[in-house]
Amino acid sequence: MTCGYNSGFALLVVLFILLIIIGASWLY
Repeated sequence: MTCGYNSGFALLVVLFILLIIIGASWLY
């Protein structure tokens, strides 16, 4: 696994978590 792919995947996970947090705050 290359370093670039690993950092890209980590960034995607962080964005996904942020989307969940923002979505939860919008719902509640």
